[in-house]
This record gives sequence, structure tokens and C-alpha cells, in this order.
Amino acid sequence: MTKTILITGCSSGIGHDAAHGLKAAGWRVFATCRDRADCERLMAEGLESFVLDVASSESIRAGLAEALARSGGTLDALYNNAAFACPGAVEDLPVGALREIFETNLFGLHDLTTQVIPVMRAQGHGRIIQCSSVLGMVGIRWRGAYVATKFALEGLTDVMRRELSDTRIKVVLIEPGPVTSNIRVNAIPHFERWIDWQNSPRVEQYRSNLLKRLYHSDGPDRWELPASAVTAKILAALSAPNPRPRYYVTFPTYLTGLARRLLPYRLMDWLAARA
Repeated sequence: MTKTILITGCSSGIGHDAAHGLKAAGWRVFATCRDRADCERLMAEGLESFVLDVASSESIRAGLAEALARSGGTLDALYNNAAFACPGAVEDLPVGALREIFETNLFGLHDLTTQVIPVMRAQGHGRIIQCSSVLGMVGIRWRGAYVATKFALEGLTDVMRRELSDTRIKVVLIEPGPVTSNIRVNAIPHFERWIDWQNSPRVEQYRSNLLKRLYHSDGPDRWELPASAVTAKILAALSAPNPRPRYYVTFPTYLTGLARRLLPYRLMDWLAARA
């Protein structure tokens, strides 16, 4: 029988490519989005799509119920992809900004995952794949809010993987580096809502650095790969009988994984300051 997977955050970028790539590989994909208009666009592209907003507990329950109704009550895999960024210096981050980003990037993800686990327990198998980041491995300036959510996700997922080791539910982290997506553009409204950069002691650093990087694209980042590179690792994690705990994507992620094991903290700080 065709295996089923529920994916969050499919409107663009990594989630959009994963939905199409997994469908092409023979999976039945439930490609969910926060906005109904995006779901309608995905349906026009030939995907099964419906609303699931991970920032809403009601939407999570309704979205999972829809997936289970369509599949007959089973779900072979979950790919937690939905996330956003709120750039700014840590000292300029209001608590409200952190609450908002954690609601989507961690709490909503956790809510959905803990509702899926009983389904997978009952059927005797399942794969839970979490989309982390190279920023779940190393902290880079201006990205403190996003880094905090991904560090938390890494720790939570490591513990969950170990706790579920006595079951046939496999838990995996995907760790992309620079990948083509809309995350920079999508971050702008959050930056404008929360960061009072003009009254920051770092106002000149904002002008000379972050504002240019946020509002003006100079093309692909160095080492940037298309979203299909992430999809390839998702497929590897889904098909392996005993998947690895982590799958790196892009050269910077491999390099960071090696560096954080070998280099002292002060040298890591020096390198991260130049990223």
C-alpha cells in the first residue's frame, strides 16, 4: 500500500519541494499550509493539501484529523518543516517576539508530534523527521531567536529519539545549511513588527550589516543548494531501515558538525563572528 506522510509548511521552499519530491517518489503526501490560499495553489499543482497552522492548537487537531480521515487512520511519517525567523540582536528581542517564534518553531511542532505518536504506536511503526538547521548547531549573530528555537528542537528531538528507541518509531533530524527558500523575505514582517532597531545601541551595525542583508539580496549565498538537496535527505531518512539520527545538508553543515567537535569555544566564536 502507498505510504503516507504529513508535511507542515509546504507553501514554498523546503516544504514545497519535499511535497512534490515525495509524491514523485510514490508517497501519498498531505501537504499542509497555514493559509487556505496556499493550499488551493498546491491542489492546483496536483497535491493533496489542507490547512494546518502549527501556531494554533485547534488547527493542529483539525489538520491531523483530516489526514487520518483521508488515510483510514494511519500515518507512516511526519515531516515537521514549518518555521520562520525573526532577525535582530538578542538584546533587542522583546519577550513577545520569542514567545511568537517558539509557538511556531517548537511548541506547535511538539503539539503535533505528540498527537502523532499514539497513532504510530497503535500501528506499530512510524518516522518522525524534524527540520532543524546548521543554526541548531552553532549560534550566529542577528539570528538569536531562530537559533534558540533550533537548539531547543535539537535537544528535545535527541531525548525523544532515545525515549522511543524501544519502539519502531524512528526519529530523525535534518540539518540544512544555506538552502534556497523564502525565509529571508518572510522574516521581514517579523523584524519590522518586533525590532526597534532605530533606538538600539547597535543602530549603526543594523544599517551597515543586517538591513542590507535582510532587504537586499545579492543572489545565492556561498554554498547554497536548492531545496531538492533537502528532499533527497528526507527520502534517505524515510527509506533507511535504521536511519541516522542526523542528516547534514550543504558543506557548511558538515564543516560545522566537525568544527564543534574539534575546536575550542573561543575559536568557534571567532569563526561564527565572521559568518
